[in-house]
Amino acid sequence: MGKKKIDEVIRGVLDQGSKAFVPYIMAGDGGLEKLADQISFLENSGATVVELGIPFSDPVADGPTIQEAGIRALANGTTLEAVLDTLKGSRDSRSIPIVLMTYFNLIFVYGVERFAEECNAAGVDGVIIPDLPLEEEDMAVPALSKHDIALIRLAAPTSPRSRLEQIAKRTEGFLYAVTVKGTTGARSEYEEGVAGYLEELKALSSAPVLAGFGVSTPGQVQELGKHCDGVIVGSKIVQSLADGKLDDIKELISAAKNTGIKMS
Repeated sequence: MGKKKIDEVIRGVLDQGSKAFVPYIMAGDGGLEKLADQISFLENSGATVVELGIPFSDPVADGPTIQEAGIRALANGTTLEAVLDTLKGSRDSRSIPIVLMTYFNLIFVYGVERFAEECNAAGVDGVIIPDLPLEEEDMAVPALSKHDIALIRLAAPTSPRSRLEQIAKRTEGFLYAVTVKGTTGARSEYEEGVAGYLEELKALSSAPVLAGFGVSTPGQVQELGKHCDGVIVGSKIVQSLADGKLDDIKELISAAKNTGIKMS
């Protein structure tokens, strides 16, 4: 179902008075044989969508925790092809939408058309490509659209309104609102103006707006959720999985379900 599936699932959560919760995990961290169980755990715990990172040697958007997870995954021999094969093999055991987060180098070397075809075969519904600017999107959009794979755009707080308007207009599935000036990783507090920035994106985007980068506590999940449609949590999820602290993950997901904010 691709683009439509992501949108419908998120809007279904919002209609219930909750906020969307998208956990990020690194494919192959701990071994690809664990991936299906990790996705199943997140789905059964109430996650809305799973964002799945593909390990890469030069992850420019990732902070230390996710970089280290990527190094562990690469040491385990994880490749883009192996991740797609693993997802293909477990497709029938899940219903939650899957979004891949990967850098364009990997897609280009793999082959853009082949990548889109294999994503479709593996049940991938969307992709996030943080180093693919609007001006270069034609390298990927035709192939992704052909196979109904959503291209989820990222918006940054440093971008001028004119560019945010373009990004909001083009995004598919949801709009990924980066909330910090920097890479991923836990933050103790957010810079002034984040609430206004998220609300501005809400006004510009017809797609749901989800806040990511730096979200690591139930309190942050609920606070950011007041100003957008949900949150994306990466580093905290990755670390909690590595440490076996599954209850910490359930607590974060529960915070999104209990915002107490009913959508109109």
